Amino acid sequence: MPRTTISVINADVGSFPGHSRTHPKLLETAAQMLKSERGKLLTDSFVTHCGDSLELIMMHTRGIYNEEIHRLAGNVFMECTKVAKSLKLYEAGQDMPAGAFAGNVRGMGPGVAEMEFEERESDPVLIYMADKAGPGAWNFYLYKIFADPFNTPGLVIDPSLHEGFVFEVHDLVGKRKISFACPEESYNLLACVGAPSRYIIRHVFKKDGTIAASTSTRRLNKETGQVMGEDDPVMIVRAQDGFPSMGEAIEPFTIPVLVAGWMRGSHHGPFMPVGLCDANCTRFDGPPRVICLGFQVTNGTLIGPADMFDDPGFDRVRARCNKLADTIRAQGPFEPHRLSREEMEYTTLPAVEKALELRWEPLGE
Repeated sequence: MPRTTISVINADVGSFPGHSRTHPKLLETAAQMLKSERGKLLTDSFVTHCGDSLELIMMHTRGIYNEEIHRLAGNVFMECTKVAKSLKLYEAGQDMPAGAFAGNVRGMGPGVAEMEFEERESDPVLIYMADKAGPGAWNFYLYKIFADPFNTPGLVIDPSLHEGFVFEVHDLVGKRKISFACPEESYNLLACVGAPSRYIIRHVFKKDGTIAASTSTRRLNKETGQVMGEDDPVMIVRAQDGFPSMGEAIEPFTIPVLVAGWMRGSHHGPFMPVGLCDANCTRFDGPPRVICLGFQVTNGTLIGPADMFDDPGFDRVRARCNKLADTIRAQGPFEPHRLSREEMEYTTLPAVEKALELRWEPLGE
């Protein structure tokens, strides 16, 4: 049987009102276009949204970085952009090129997380989708899931997990990568990924090279200051039988963590796990939020989804996130609510500073 590939590709192509949510007609258009490719390019598909980010989950046998799959996603986003413009939705086509579409979404605004694997006898997969959160938002959670025995007791008591995992880390500024084997190099891993504005965990592997998790990696364009796909990362995590259990993989989200993003991608805010029905950003265009859909992968098809955060077990963390939102919002334009000076270089702030450049005077003795 061919190896199975999961491609999760998302983009902001228009929302209402403001940066709040995805219009139902965009979801309908995308779902119909992907459904027409079942039995051709795709073996299965699912369309959803998180906030104003349109999410395409595509199953196929063509491997990662496949140009036909990426072209299909791009065509879906372009068609949805047309619908968004006809409805005069906000920021229609935000993550898509202004000119002709070249046919591949890599390096553009859309986010991409993919993995290819041989299906197990039973293959549970969790797909996390976020809005108003920076690309490093997953760092804390991936460390907890795959390296922290206080979160994942399987690392201690399950022989299939006991050897640990390998983390592939990308430097978004230096454009380079490095791998850390854990638990042996856990301190080196934390030294890097504790700075999520620069270093992000791109993949997690078992020690034998089997893929365990994959994330999207993008950053706002510093040269143009364009808000383009930097605040809605996605992540795929495999669970059970040689991987952390489903419960171990969602447990870290009971901790309220501050992430970069929120309003204009320029503020820190609490990362709130919500059910799909609450995946609409409102307060201060947020707070940053994350959904998790669980599937069984069966012969290239998706059984599900199960809405993993639509559970009263996460009510307390949502309440704590709201309290954190109250505290940090009271700081207004001051750091640490506003991002650090270095991180703000990737927003529109430099345009404001440029207008002030000639007004500065040298200090006297």
